[in-house]
Amino acid sequence: MLVALSIRTRGERMVVMSTLRILLCCGGGISSGMLAQRARKAAKKSGMDVTVDAKSESQVRDFLSKIDVLMIAPHYAVEQQKFQDLADPYGVKVGVITNNTYGMLDGKALIDEATKVVSK
Repeated sequence: MLVALSIRTRGERMVVMSTLRILLCCGGGISSGMLAQRARKAAKKSGMDVTVDAKSESQVRDFLSKIDVLMIAPHYAVEQQKFQDLADPYGVKVGVITNNTYGMLDGKALIDEATKVVSK
């Protein structure tokens, strides 16, 4: 179960999750695998309770019952609705990883993006 707490810091609302389960999706899972590794390191450094895994597009369906948010690579942006249709029965939200986060393999930014998608 995902539990969200709303906290205000410096005028901004921040959502803190008890455990945020993120799945990254790209074509073969290689780029997203590197990004997932960096996100896990960023979460550990920040003391966040986050799990981040990466799978290829063909594996996504098998993991929807085990995640809170699916973050898809930028090159899948045109297919976001297809992924959302797959995820809806599981209550999973789908977001598109920004080009900058994906290109820079920025794990902290990925967690921030996933948190925003879940809190919508």
